[in-house]
Amino acid sequence: MVERQGILASIENDFPQWYQDVLEKAQLADNGPVRGTMVMRPYSYAMWERMQSAMDARIKATGAENVYLPLFIPQSYLEREAEHVEGFSPELAVVTHAGGKELTEPVVVRPTSETLFGEVMAKWIQSHRDLPLLLNQWANVVRWEMRPRVFLRTTEFLWQEGHTAHATREDAADYARRIHLDVYQDFLENVLAIPVLPGFKTPSERFAGAINTMTCEAMMGDGKALQMATSHELGQNFANAFGITFSDAEGVAQTAWTTSWGSSTRMMGGLIMSHGDASGLVLPPRIAPHQVVVLVVKEDARTLAAARAIVADLKAAGVRVKLDDRTQVGFGRRATEWELKGVPVRIEVGPRDLDAGVLTFVRRDRVGKQQMPATEVASRVPALLDEIQRDLFAVARTRLADRTARVSTVDEAREAARTGFAVIDWNALGEAGEKLLNRDAITVRCLQTREGALPDPHEPEQDLVAVVARAY
Repeated sequence: MVERQGILASIENDFPQWYQDVLEKAQLADNGPVRGTMVMRPYSYAMWERMQSAMDARIKATGAENVYLPLFIPQSYLEREAEHVEGFSPELAVVTHAGGKELTEPVVVRPTSETLFGEVMAKWIQSHRDLPLLLNQWANVVRWEMRPRVFLRTTEFLWQEGHTAHATREDAADYARRIHLDVYQDFLENVLAIPVLPGFKTPSERFAGAINTMTCEAMMGDGKALQMATSHELGQNFANAFGITFSDAEGVAQTAWTTSWGSSTRMMGGLIMSHGDASGLVLPPRIAPHQVVVLVVKEDARTLAAARAIVADLKAAGVRVKLDDRTQVGFGRRATEWELKGVPVRIEVGPRDLDAGVLTFVRRDRVGKQQMPATEVASRVPALLDEIQRDLFAVARTRLADRTARVSTVDEAREAARTGFAVIDWNALGEAGEKLLNRDAITVRCLQTREGALPDPHEPEQDLVAVVARAY
């Protein structure tokens, strides 16, 4: 029997069911008609649009340009990079018939687009003057998941995937690192308010066909890890397979070095599980579709006019604000609805407060009501939203620190991973220890420097630590 706190399952005792309840009750997503697919409802899609906009601006700031490549990939393309197709083979959706006929060559519904980008890059690059070639696309991809979960692992999902070609390995490594820190980590921490651990994947966890994979790992509310974004150095594997070559300054033919990097609607799941509480979503103001909701307490001309004036003043101050004047719906029900949806600030407008010249407001991240002078709302709310953004990040960072244990043995790492993260010297754990942990569904989430930073890709011998956890 599911233990519930109101309309949601207990977040402490049944985190997976709590997550499912939030998806439904906050009107975020439904399961699609095909197993493993999802329907994003308007509220969650509004969040995705804000994520996309913030990420796209950061990606373009690195010099990348957006393109769009086809959904279908000839199966022969994937087979030209053996390790890549082997890594994705169990997840591929393959089309064998179309237009009432069997296809001469089956086509794959893209699980990712390294092979397609390899083909077009080979056409577009002739000289060193064409490099670096920095491309990105926003698209959907299909991976036939065995154990789907909305936003976390779905058969079809939305994402961005960047693909670049460079003249040298050093330039490729530096660019992938820049994407990882200046785009992914910056966005996750400063917009979603989720602290992340940037690091390298171990050889067994690398992207299929990559020589190095970087990851941003985050701790969810139940202590498990979620991979939020990855960046890959592909070496010359795809360049060799697809003939991505260029003439250098001396006219000598050279093989390019390529990268790929991506983030997806999985960030939606991470947002829910990082900040959510027993009452539902808790949204950072920078990603919230509505930063403030103004609730009309009583239906009368004066109260409604005051509420509309407040909304106008907040909009003029650059605040995303929603007016809720559905007085035919009980006030408590409306307040609960917006609490479920995680709106950062709720302002209640009623006759008594208007008589007193004050307004009652509620911070979603705190318990209790407060008041402010009605004349100061437009000037004080933007600063309040900034404070909430900072506080949510601080709370998540404290949880990450409190639930991360420094250990020295495999057994200690296994025990720590029951409730959070473990950090252990990679030299002490090694691939043998990693395999032992894998037997208990515990993985090395990333390798970091002892200071908790992303390792230097140009330094082959480094004294690293492994971050170990159970993961989604």
